[in-house]
Amino acid sequence: MTKILAFAGSSRQNSINQKLVHLAALGAEKEGAHVTIINLADYPMPLFNHDLEAEQGMPAKAHEFKKLLIAHDGFLIASPEYNSAFSPLLKNVIDWASRAEAKDEPPLSAYKGKTAAIMSASPGGNGGLRGLVFLRMLLSNIGVLVLPEQLAVAHAFKAFSKDGSLTDDKQHQAIENIGAKLTQFTKKMNP
Repeated sequence: MTKILAFAGSSRQNSINQKLVHLAALGAEKEGAHVTIINLADYPMPLFNHDLEAEQGMPAKAHEFKKLLIAHDGFLIASPEYNSAFSPLLKNVIDWASRAEAKDEPPLSAYKGKTAAIMSASPGGNGGLRGLVFLRMLLSNIGVLVLPEQLAVAHAFKAFSKDGSLTDDKQHQAIENIGAKLTQFTKKMNP
């Protein structure tokens, strides 16, 4: 069975990006994937620092997160936009999980050959679209195959219903379709 890890680059309570990733996960599940949804608030880790890594090794929560990445075939990632880029939280967890923990561990083992779909929600008019450019570049550079389809939900504080669905039916269907397409693509990559 195709295994998808879903998370948002936000640790805020009631995060609009966490809501968005939940909707994409529904599409992945409808397509037959086993989806694990996590909240990065449950994986606190210090800012990546070579000296800290050399002295103490990988922090326990970073190791747990890396194990989750390795155990899954693909990723659904929703990221808020911070000053035209993706969130520092997301960058930090990606950086920690990129580190080898043993001399015989292949480089970027948590990422190489994995698939991803990216999305964003933002209160601004661009919906976080600018941050997705950098996120796509980073993921591609570390060996993740990122789907061309993406979605940026603008004016996101008004875009969600109380039940967590998007008020715009076309957007709601589009985000579920992203989850479904990721599952289809990942199945082809990992038959």
